[in-house]
Amino acid sequence: MTLAADLAFSTLDKLRKRLSLTEVDNIPLTSPMMPEPVGKVQVFSGGKLSKAVYIGMSVPFIKLDSHMIFAFTKTDSAIPHFTLDSVNNDTTYAFHLDLIPRVDLGANLEYIDAVYGNLSEEFEKAGQIEGLSKAHLNPRQLAVMSPWMLVNRAEKEAFEKIFDSVDFYLKHWFSLIEKGVDVQVFGENLAERDRRNREIVFNPEVDKVWMQVDRLVGAEMSAKMREILKSQSLQ
Repeated sequence: MTLAADLAFSTLDKLRKRLSLTEVDNIPLTSPMMPEPVGKVQVFSGGKLSKAVYIGMSVPFIKLDSHMIFAFTKTDSAIPHFTLDSVNNDTTYAFHLDLIPRVDLGANLEYIDAVYGNLSEEFEKAGQIEGLSKAHLNPRQLAVMSPWMLVNRAEKEAFEKIFDSVDFYLKHWFSLIEKGVDVQVFGENLAERDRRNREIVFNPEVDKVWMQVDRLVGAEMSAKMREILKSQSLQ
């Protein structure tokens, strides 16, 4: 098992235990590249979430081990979604960690302070880890995530150090889940904004990684995965 898998599975285990999540679907992923399954999609329900989704894909002969976790809060909640990508590609690693905002940050300073204020020091510290390099995200991708997003390529030693940052973000997110976000938000229909935000986040014209997923598992299954992620229900 790679370090990417270690990070993803340990994080998923913490989510399942802390939020008492129950698996409600488990879809095997096949690939035109090989006869045996290359991964799975798991959907979980429970706690104060609308659902959580784990997507894992491992293709040894191209030396790829990729894991995605999305924990979606309720559609009418201002609590951000939690997301983690953890990837090993041959000798290099990459990760993406964020609390996806549920409101327009440019119009909600109290929300910024309540949700992200405690992350600033960890964000700055993580950015100084030697062995990290910039990941190539386009401006449209950056615009729909948070400014506290950690997204980098990493050497092995640097990737090991990022485990602590993931744990810090996760513990902070758990605290938001448990105490709520007790600030007034301006100008938002939370459910509709969430729907529109997910349409962008999981749009293959915005995030080109879905073109790679198309090649790995086929366009039909890739589209089904995106529909699961975009859907505000368990389906």
